[in-house]
Order: sequence, then structure tokens, then C-alpha cells
Amino acid sequence: MQHVKTDGNGGVAALEVAAVSYSYGSKRALSDVSFAIAPASFTVLLGLNGAGKTTLFSLISRLYSTRNGTIRIFGNDVARASGEALRRLGIVFQARTLDLDLSVYQNLSYHASLHGIGARQARQRIDTLLKQMDMGDRLHDKARSLSGGQMRRIEIARALLHEPPLLLLDEATVGLDIQSRAGILATIRKLVATEGIGVLWATHLIDEVEDGDQVVVLREGRLVAAGKVTDVVKSTGTKTLRDAFSRLSGLDSRQITDIEP
Repeated sequence: MQHVKTDGNGGVAALEVAAVSYSYGSKRALSDVSFAIAPASFTVLLGLNGAGKTTLFSLISRLYSTRNGTIRIFGNDVARASGEALRRLGIVFQARTLDLDLSVYQNLSYHASLHGIGARQARQRIDTLLKQMDMGDRLHDKARSLSGGQMRRIEIARALLHEPPLLLLDEATVGLDIQSRAGILATIRKLVATEGIGVLWATHLIDEVEDGDQVVVLREGRLVAAGKVTDVVKSTGTKTLRDAFSRLSGLDSRQITDIEP
């Protein structure tokens, strides 16, 4: 079993995935995947399209039921104590999910009500989060008037309304331009540093990973590496993460992309 180091003090992991497997009929999507991530840390779930990242996110968030293995969020089993587990989780999926006919405020306040957040507290949280997302001036704009990057920022704000200590983002920058991608990534990294949020950032893009990150690499549903970027590179006998990832993924390094086509 390979683990990303937790907090180093014997504390409970923000997320623990233990021996998780999942199949769609006869097709195996995940095979005995195990890793853990620490609170207040940034971990990259790196894998090519089809590696199993979205399936894993669906299991963590209980969109799919775990059949084999265990997933815990801050020690709470998502299958046996799903309410306690999911209360600590915010998640942003790849597909856009804002109601385009509602304003930014309406989208966020509706979500706040689903979490039992009162109107006054919801407005305070919305104002604070929109400022953090550099979207404070778009409160009353219709969602359909926003760019792709702006929509993504609102979705991130929505995921953080109930103040979860763990945030999952599945290919959050897909389809965005370079500037929008960099801005969103910088915002998330700042949240880790200033708010102490644990983040699992799923991507297939090498340039979204920094040398100081923890990284979990999936290939065809199997975990093939986990640890600090420098350790993963060293373990493959390569000099760069690009070369390490290409080797772990069974590809030529020229097939590994940095940016969306």
C-alpha cells in the first residue's frame, strides 16, 4: 500500500482511500487503490483521461456506492457515516452545474439553504467567498453572462459555502484559457495556505503540478505512484515529472500535454 504522508504527527488524514476497487459491469475502473492525504495540504491526482479520477471522485462523494474498500473523510467512513463525512467535503466536478437563468447570488443562496445556512449567514459567506474568488462585483449578474473561468470560480465558492475542510476538484480548469487556469489554480493554492483547507486536485496537465506538491498517479484504474513530486521523479529514474509521468503512463513524453488543445 502506498500512502501520501499525512500530517506527520499521527493525526487523522483529511482523506483516506483504502483498497478501493470499482467496476462498470465487466470493465474495471479502479483496482485496489490506496492513498491518504493530509489536512491543509495540496495533493494532485494525476492521470490521463480514463485513468479513473472521476470514478474515484464519484465514490468519495457517494454518487456511487463503495463496493470494495473503504473511504474515510477525517476519519468518517463515507459508507457508514455518510452525513458526517460529506459535511466535511466540498466538491467541484468537471461538468458545469450552475443554473444559467439564476443570478450568482441566487445560485449560491439556494445551495446555502440546502446546507441549512440561514439567510444572514449565507449572505456573509457569499460576500466573503466572492471577494476571495475576485468575483465580488458579479453578485447580481446572471450566470449565463459569465465566462467559463468565472463560472468555475462561482462553483468553487459554492463548494466552500458550508466551510468544508476538504475540497475536491475534478479537472477544474478543463477548457479554460491559460490565464484563467493559472488564476484559479493560484486561488486554490492560496486557500490551502490561508484557510488550511485540504485539496485533492485532479488533472492530466503536468504544468498544474509544482515540485513541492504531493502527487498520486493513476494509470488505467491502478495507483502507480504516490508521494512528493521529487520522490516520484527519483523512483522512476527520470529527471522531470513530465518524463516520470510519461513512463508511469506508458507513453512517450511528447504525448504528455501541458495545456489544453
